[in-house]
Amino acid sequence: MNITVYLGANPGNDPALTRAARALGRWIGDSGHALVYGGSKSGLMGELAQSVLEAGGEVTGVEPGFFVDAGFVYDAITRLIVTEDMAQRKAKMIELGDAFIAFPGGTGTLEEIAEVMSKVSLKHLDAPCILYNLNGYYDGLKALLGHMIEMGLSSQEKQAGIFFADSLEAIRAILGDARPHRPHQASRSARMASNQRRVSGLSDSKASIRST
Repeated sequence: MNITVYLGANPGNDPALTRAARALGRWIGDSGHALVYGGSKSGLMGELAQSVLEAGGEVTGVEPGFFVDAGFVYDAITRLIVTEDMAQRKAKMIELGDAFIAFPGGTGTLEEIAEVMSKVSLKHLDAPCILYNLNGYYDGLKALLGHMIEMGLSSQEKQAGIFFADSLEAIRAILGDARPHRPHQASRSARMASNQRRVSGLSDSKASIRST
């Protein structure tokens, strides 16, 4: 399973964030899953990717060209997909994912997971959308979603694929029996074939794909 994780390129000021990011990464690698993330070597993003690699897992980074040019890319990851802009980055990370996790992060993380939540609500995306509510980080968002239902602006049915997990154990339980099927998305084999066609002049261990 490809697990797309959204999180910040800053470490934050709570050591629990780094510990939790590394624990999540170790589980992804140990369990045979693969990570899709934003491609950065900095902050929590770098900690997560490194821990997946150390556990023997594969890591795909998706990063816009201007971040690559600025030197933010993590060179040790399995493969890198370079996009023209942030919109293409978000689309590619959704395309590749079988499940989605928002780790505690900033406004960029919120923007990215909000798009996934919207697609889940519209039934355009049939995959688990998990808010990692570490130490109550997403309590405010959880309350807001409940308020939307109370006001008749959303419904439990629309929010059925959105989960709040307080721990890694809760995330594992949500994903344990997940068999995602994503309508309106290309099949896994078709996507892999398409990506392979775009790779040229690179080793098997690391691929850089420039989206058009």
